[in-house]
Amino acid sequence: MLLVVVDVVLVAMALARTTPEAVGTPRPVPTFGASPERTPSASATPTSGATAQGAVDGESRRLLSAVDGQEAWRASSATCSDAQVVLEHTVDGGATWTPVTLGDDVRAVWGMRATTAGVSVVAAVGDDCAATVRTSVDDGLTFRDGDVSAGGAGITPEGILLGATTAEAPCPEPIDAFQGSTTAVVVCDGQLEWRTGTAAWVDVPLSGVRGIAVDGTTYTLARVGTETCEGVQIETMPATGVTPTTTTTPIGCNPVNPDSSIALDRAGQDVWMWAGDDVAVSVNGGANW
Repeated sequence: MLLVVVDVVLVAMALARTTPEAVGTPRPVPTFGASPERTPSASATPTSGATAQGAVDGESRRLLSAVDGQEAWRASSATCSDAQVVLEHTVDGGATWTPVTLGDDVRAVWGMRATTAGVSVVAAVGDDCAATVRTSVDDGLTFRDGDVSAGGAGITPEGILLGATTAEAPCPEPIDAFQGSTTAVVVCDGQLEWRTGTAAWVDVPLSGVRGIAVDGTTYTLARVGTETCEGVQIETMPATGVTPTTTTTPIGCNPVNPDSSIALDRAGQDVWMWAGDDVAVSVNGGANW
């Protein structure tokens, strides 16, 4: 009888070890307040805007990087001398944001790129503000040294950081920059500067561009001062074979203050815009907000 009881106990223990609940310990999922999860629909109905808190005092540059229609990262920082850095993460379409600590030695953020694998930032580190790429794969709980190209293009005091190379900025005060696998583009006041590899920059006269994102072989632009939009107009243009006569195509208009600070990114048909105090997501390529 005792042997039967022991056999039953051993079988029960073996079954318990094979149940899904007993396989490993899942990583804790961060909470972002009590707001319900919002799932973008496949229709043209835009998601509502959300108030943004991630801004530093005084003049700063904003960065926004989207993973999909629900998850994104945003950052703002002033200069190295001011050493004010804000990094935040959302997983509910921008309804709520959680602050993320980069480290006491980070004095500014010059670039950022998020993917489904994690987020990488081009950080200015230490008293000499050395450009350093740091990557997190656990929602910002920890950061480690990352690949030199993981943080995307960085706008630094020395120029445009493109991977391991710092190129001379094609204009005195770059507004935004993007690095692809073979091309790069820099937003300047009054024009875009585009190049492939290390070739010369191609000047594309285009006023009012305040942010740029990419979708495959197409750039998405946030542009102000157009005749057809009193807010921020979304336009697209080819990302390859760019010439001085390359034109843009208007897509939609976000009715926000065109004088506000603007950051833009895109993941598929989901276009994110951080303008002033608000973050909004368009689920149809920027046509509606």
